[in-house]
Amino acid sequence: MRTDTPQPIQLADYAPYPFAIDTTDLEFNLDPTATNVRTTLKIRRTGDASAPMVLNGENLELVSLTLDGTPLDDHSYVLDEETLTINALPDAFELVIETRFSPKDNHALSGLYISAGRYCTQCEAEGFRRITYYPDRPDVMSRFTTRIEAPLADFPTLLSNGNLIKSGTLVGGRHFAYWQDPFPKPAYLFALVAGGFDMIEDSFTTMSGRVIPLRIYVDPGDAPRALYAMDALKRSMKWDEEVFGREYDLDLFMIVAVRDFNFGAMENKGLNVFNSSVLLADADTATDMNFERIESVVAHEYFHNWTGNRITCRDWFQLCLKEGLTVFRDQEFSADMRGKAIARIKDVISLRSRQFPEDAGPLAHPVRPASYLKIDNFYTATIYEKGAELIRMLKTLIGEDNFAKGMDHYFETLDGTAATIEQFLNAFEAAAGVDLGAFQNWYSQAGTPRVSVQESWDEANGTLTLTLRQHTPPTPGQSDKKPLPMPIRTGLVGEHGPLPMTLEGENAPGPDERILVLDGAEQSWVFTGLTERPLVSVLRGFSAPVILEQSRRPEDRARLMTKDADLFRRWEEAQSYGLEVLLGLTAGEKANIDPAYLNALGTLAADRTIDPAFAALAIMPPSEADVLQYMKPADPGAIHAAHEGILAAFAKTQKTALMDAFERTCPEGNFTPDALGTGRRALHNAALGILARLGLEEGGSLAHTAFAKADNMTDSLGALMALDRSGSDAFDAALETFYDRWKDNPLVMDKWFAVQAGSIRADATDRVERLLAHPAFTHDNPNRVRSLIGVFAQGNQAAFHAADGRGYALLAEQIKIIDPKNPALAARLLGAFESWRQLEPSRSALAKSTIENLLGTPNLSPNSYEIISRQLG
Repeated sequence: MRTDTPQPIQLADYAPYPFAIDTTDLEFNLDPTATNVRTTLKIRRTGDASAPMVLNGENLELVSLTLDGTPLDDHSYVLDEETLTINALPDAFELVIETRFSPKDNHALSGLYISAGRYCTQCEAEGFRRITYYPDRPDVMSRFTTRIEAPLADFPTLLSNGNLIKSGTLVGGRHFAYWQDPFPKPAYLFALVAGGFDMIEDSFTTMSGRVIPLRIYVDPGDAPRALYAMDALKRSMKWDEEVFGREYDLDLFMIVAVRDFNFGAMENKGLNVFNSSVLLADADTATDMNFERIESVVAHEYFHNWTGNRITCRDWFQLCLKEGLTVFRDQEFSADMRGKAIARIKDVISLRSRQFPEDAGPLAHPVRPASYLKIDNFYTATIYEKGAELIRMLKTLIGEDNFAKGMDHYFETLDGTAATIEQFLNAFEAAAGVDLGAFQNWYSQAGTPRVSVQESWDEANGTLTLTLRQHTPPTPGQSDKKPLPMPIRTGLVGEHGPLPMTLEGENAPGPDERILVLDGAEQSWVFTGLTERPLVSVLRGFSAPVILEQSRRPEDRARLMTKDADLFRRWEEAQSYGLEVLLGLTAGEKANIDPAYLNALGTLAADRTIDPAFAALAIMPPSEADVLQYMKPADPGAIHAAHEGILAAFAKTQKTALMDAFERTCPEGNFTPDALGTGRRALHNAALGILARLGLEEGGSLAHTAFAKADNMTDSLGALMALDRSGSDAFDAALETFYDRWKDNPLVMDKWFAVQAGSIRADATDRVERLLAHPAFTHDNPNRVRSLIGVFAQGNQAAFHAADGRGYALLAEQIKIIDPKNPALAARLLGAFESWRQLEPSRSALAKSTIENLLGTPNLSPNSYEIISRQLG
């Protein structure tokens, strides 16, 4: 059990660092167990004349410390496990620090560590303190130079931020490289990579005519699988110039793929480090989802060059300033690459599955939190995805032109600084002449607002009064909630199409769609000149991150599923209809499935005029995780049974439509990862997955044939999952075939583990326990842990929430193994318990007991301590 209680860091306690570090010169002598780093700092006092200099440091040996050429003895400073404090300093001085540490023993994957025999760094958020003593905070910006020395034979490639100034060979078979980054940056953006790689190279010509070499470094043999990432990078660079006017600033741009990485990727200035899972892809080894993810993440990290690097965040409480803004930018890029409606639906699916539960549970926090114990725990869906939604709302509220002016003003006035949310919003107020005081409450208020819809129809006068009300339920530490300004895109749908939205007092017919700004607790609008009662289409395009409460007759939902002009609303009506049916089944209110719902789904499946990508999304009922958020108290077993019941009934009653969707999207020609090919495969595999519920003989046979014919990973994995859903014995044989083919490919093996962890079969937990002992499983690789333990705990609702608590116990035992090695990874896995209070009493008690016992684990990390203590509240 912990003997001390970690103390939170508070936003209200922020104070500027009392020193400026003009230059940071690093010299690395790489060694697996004894890397030496010499750090030379040119420093000026900028604050209180009596303030000491406090430097962060962890797991370091302090070899020497020199002030203006004079060695400091032990009495000149105070050294503890986390800080080096130096008193009585002059106003300007040079500090030289020599440290030593073991990258080989760094299993936390923070700082400098070894992955597959190569050195690499991850310094965000607080990893640089594992390299040298330094003010490891984002508002301390410095110009860095880096000299790296290592054995030439083992580490032929030596990389760091910025531009390569010189390199050469040394005696004893060693060599060096000297890098210079001309732009000031905080320590979290520092990067170093050393090892042997294959490399692909291309170039991009900027809008000012500069030719920028582009290099991607990968494991030997993986170069062909980096070609799609290179293409995505070039498209990202062009898009950022065209849409945001942002040109790349260094002479070289590099990406390195590593196997062991806690995150997806890192935007280090000029040297992005990527988890290989979001960089490497070809048709044989990657799914369409992988290709989309690579395109998105490559864009995201590149866009950080301006929104994150050139302008960074003043403190970690402002994390959403760089992450939410950059997620918005990468979402807009993906929408332009793959279709706005489809991209928007996928973004909302992600938001609802990841962020809405976070906002509804004990881990709820504002987009800009007021305190934290470990900043690693706040790289959350709220910071990233809800943060992006705030930017999207801002753009909608002030208009595209004003948004562009505000972004330009932001770049022009804050370039080279560490900024705050207030400064960001002030840029839009100054450029667009708007008042965003009320909008700023979105950043400080946690929880998901609920918006209810009330309609009053006056047939005699042809008027419709639309009333919207908002309220936000209490969240931990915030019981009182303010009304928030939100744009509600709305349309009126008549029997034969859209109707004009003419507001009371207007003389001319109104537009087909309006943005209604709801900025109070309740507001009403009156629409006139209507010749029929319309269906009100509210929250088109998901124009605000809220939960919509709107009652409809089933026949109206079915009509809007096929007739609404807004594709998002059509998908949303299908989801809302499905949710009502599922909740009715789980609560025992309905014994049979509404045939009208199944017929509506069948109509969508059979419709050859709609985008297959849309049909693939629209025919799927809400996920079990979605239903769990609405069933109170939630019974995951009942939800699973109802969900499978709907899919089986869908397959049986709409077999002809589903077979048509499956057959008309069979592979044609060569594999292409573009939107058209991706959409066809999405519908093909969605239909196959539903048809698999026809049973062992019919569904199993169809899936087995599809698995045998599959010529790409998307279809192969889709068929493998369909075999699981069919109950066919061929599933295990197919798993063996898959393993024999791909056992030497780590990323594909992650998929093999994930399929089994997500199995809906009764023996899913047994499978996971056996796989934990499999020779290919390791706790040292985050990808492998996430593919097995993460998918089981966060993606297999029925098995994880088994009534006997076995799933909870399994995760708890794994947390005890992972936490001492990689606290950040352990804390993320603990998120599976965030909804324990919503469960029915028996499961809730088991989950609570499990995390209470975990809280008493000896030497529990601050990361896990924070998550569990907040969950228990």
